[in-house]
Amino acid sequence: MNAFYNLTGVGDVLMVQLVPDTPAEIMSETIGDVTLIRDTASGDVAGFNLFRASEYVQLQGEGKIEADEAFLDQLKEAFTKNGTEFNFDVDLSPKFVVGHVLSKEKHPNADKLSVCKVDVSEETLQIVCGAPNVGEGQHVVVAKPGAVMPSGMVIKDAELRGVPSSGMICSAKELALPDAPQEKGILILNGDQTPGEPFRF
Repeated sequence: MNAFYNLTGVGDVLMVQLVPDTPAEIMSETIGDVTLIRDTASGDVAGFNLFRASEYVQLQGEGKIEADEAFLDQLKEAFTKNGTEFNFDVDLSPKFVVGHVLSKEKHPNADKLSVCKVDVSEETLQIVCGAPNVGEGQHVVVAKPGAVMPSGMVIKDAELRGVPSSGMICSAKELALPDAPQEKGILILNGDQTPGEPFRF
């Protein structure tokens, strides 16, 4: 689940994306202050808009909203008040986490790419990385599939030059961190780090 709120630019509307890919064709259904956005082909709900959002949900700031159980409970109550039924079986796990690079190998089909195995606690991800400074043993920031970058790009499972890649090892610039260096290279974390712990920025 990715939720966005932009009172200044859009108005008092909470926009929620439930799937990483935008359906080829969509249809909408409005019930009270809730507009469901469905994939026309499957009928599945791909996302929804909640109008007059501040009357239902506690919102602080603008941009991407950090979704947790309390936020989900507020959404469920908003749907109930609007007579809308929906199964909120959504993934609330953090999408930006600390990763530990277990191995780095040369990409078989690209000189400037590496294939990395990265421990993120509950799983080991294979990530194709183009940064020249990535190396075994490093602690890095991993954007897992489903993460939304500050640029608005959604991270998805992909295949890069014939090799599957799940997630992205991030640079400070890609994370829009203050004073991020302009040269190409991933952000290497120093100090005690635990793979899988959320990275807040």
